[in-house]
Parts: sequence; C-alpha cells; structure tokens
Amino acid sequence: MLTTPTALTRPPLRPALPAQTAPAQIRVLIADDSAVVRGLVARWIGEAGFTVVGTASNGRIALEMLAKQDPDVVLLDIDMPELDGTEALPRMLAASPGLQVVMMSTLTTRNADISLKCLALGAVDYLAKPESNRGVTTSDAFRADLVERVRLFGAARARNRRPAPAGQTGLPAAAPAAPPPPRAAATFSLRPKARSIGAPRVLLVGASTGGPRAVGDMLEGIGAATLRRLPILIVQHMPPIFTAVFAEHLATRTGLPAAEGKADERLQPGRIYVAPGGRHMGLAAGPGREPVIRLDDGPQVNFCRPAVDVLFKDAAALFGAATVSVILTGMGSDGTHGARALVEAGGPLLAQDEATSTVWGMPGSVAKAGLAQGVLPLAEIGPALRSLITGGGA
Repeated sequence: MLTTPTALTRPPLRPALPAQTAPAQIRVLIADDSAVVRGLVARWIGEAGFTVVGTASNGRIALEMLAKQDPDVVLLDIDMPELDGTEALPRMLAASPGLQVVMMSTLTTRNADISLKCLALGAVDYLAKPESNRGVTTSDAFRADLVERVRLFGAARARNRRPAPAGQTGLPAAAPAAPPPPRAAATFSLRPKARSIGAPRVLLVGASTGGPRAVGDMLEGIGAATLRRLPILIVQHMPPIFTAVFAEHLATRTGLPAAEGKADERLQPGRIYVAPGGRHMGLAAGPGREPVIRLDDGPQVNFCRPAVDVLFKDAAALFGAATVSVILTGMGSDGTHGARALVEAGGPLLAQDEATSTVWGMPGSVAKAGLAQGVLPLAEIGPALRSLITGGGA
C-alpha cells in the first residue's frame, strides 16, 4: 500500500501552509527510527513554516531532547529500538503536561491496537504511515495529513508556552509575551426539544479526531443497561483495520457485542455496529421492511469514507423521529447535512461542546447551524442520552 488510507477516512485537509503565513512559533520534535522518514518529515515541517527543534531515532533520545527543546508537538513512531513510542509516551506527558503527541505507525492490526491504547493514555491523535519509505516519499496525502495535525495541535500549545530563558540550549531568547486575547465564545442557538413519539429505536454516533476516547467515554456514561434497549451505530473516521480494532476496544469497555457492520446485517438491540474503514455504512429496508446494514464503496462524502452524513440521512428516512443522535469531537463538518435530515424528521440530536472537544469542527458545525437541542461537555452527554433513550427527556 503506497498511499496512506487516511486520505479516505479523514475530513478535508488544508494544503501545506507557506512559510510566510504559517505559525512559525510551533515547535516540533520528530521521533522515528527511519532516517528517511525523519529527513522527509523534517523537511515538510520546515517548508510548512514550523520549527523542527530536533529529530530522534528512538524514545530515549527523544526524552532527552524534550527537556532541552520544549516542543509543542511530538511526532512519535511506535516501533523504535531501545525505548519505543508506547514506553516513551507516558514519560513525555509526565515530563511536559499539555504536550501534544501524535502517534505514527504503519497499518497493521497490532499497531492499530497500540495506537488506540496510546490515545487512551493521552496521545491526541494517530497517523497511519505508508508501508514503505517509497510510499512515504510519494504520498501527498500523508504529508498533508501530517502538516495539518502539527498546525492544529501545535497552535494552542504554542500560544500558551512560556518564553524560554535567554541562552537556554536550542531556544532563542525571548521577551515575555503578552497574554493571548480571550477567545470569543462561539455563537449558536439550540433547537427546541424534540417532541417524544415513543421509545427511540436506534442510537447514532458520529466522530472524528479525538473520537476514539470520546466515544468510549460517552457509551460508558450511558451505561450498558440502557444501551441494551436499542442498536448503536457509529461512524468514526478511521482507516481500515483501525475500525475493527476500535470495535473490539468498545466491546471491552461496554461489555456489549461490537464489530464492524456487515452488509445486509439485521439490527439487534444492545449491539454496537462500527462503520468499516474505507466504506460507507448506511441503512436500507430489508425483508419485511426491517432495517439492515448497507455498505458501499461509493465516492467520498465531505472528503470522507465512511461519512457520518450517509448513515444519518439513511436513518432519517427509515426511522424518522425514532432516532437519538450525537456528534462528537472531529475535524471538518461531516454530519451536518445528515443532522438536518434527522432533526427535520423529529429526532433529538446532541453535540459535544468546544471546551471538551479535541477539535470543534463537526460538533461546532452542527451547533452553529442550530441543529442541536443540547451542546454539552463530554461528561454530560452520556447521562443526557440515557435520559432521552429511557424517556426522561434531556
């Protein structure tokens, strides 16, 4: 595989920023055992206008550089000699609270499992690398994905970083910076609460960047007893292999059966269906008009496959107001059109708030469009959904 699968599973990415407009204060440390990857990534980061403060061939060297170079973002490979990424990650986060660590790995079941565990430990995201150095060299999608994540995760950290003492190794002298101006609160209006027409028949979830941890937390907040009342369908922007492993992680966390959805599979209460990476998952009327899973390899929607909009629109047509849905953290605006169809059909929809989202793209788009009847911190979404499912309102 010579191109990274993230091109099929992520929302649209910005092109590499020119040096004169990119936030050059963002400082990046690259840890990868491949000299080719370190060299290419360092060049891309520099050309995008960011500052490469160091490169390391293993986790031990990266930890030594961390204290001296004060990076905002660490691009951390999983497989390295002496000290690998999984061992280095918790030590880095302990040494530098708030550090933004993006895990990098080739696309294998083992690495997908490790990457998801690293997200639970505090990494902010992962990148699936092409399988060969040649693939890394030729993949424009991987380069764009990497640069975008550095820009995204490094910006807030760089704004709040303390100025370095004059003369410190690797850091320029700097005058005390003025505090950043307060961020203007996002403006949006809430949709009136949906009118109850009986027990909901399905729970729909859409998420992207930051979603693996958020989805698990939310489902635990709802509780297995409530989740057993209805099928749970999830679109999480992820590459192939990752989605199957993600489903296994959800099964462990919730105690419920969870797997990638299969074509023509009948929906069962208390079962979690995850959209397979690289394929759209929707719904269709099966025998006796009973809803079944629909999979297709059609064009990307919102530059994504799977896309939240595909599932939401199908569910609106089949279930109408008997849906409960939620949009969690994620980049882009996937899910907004489908959310409109759901709420116009009468179903309640919640969105994660900005403060607890890794990226307030998808939930922010829904909120600003006036489609959410609640915009809540992640910790409050599970209980609110439980109330909607059991008939207590929200």
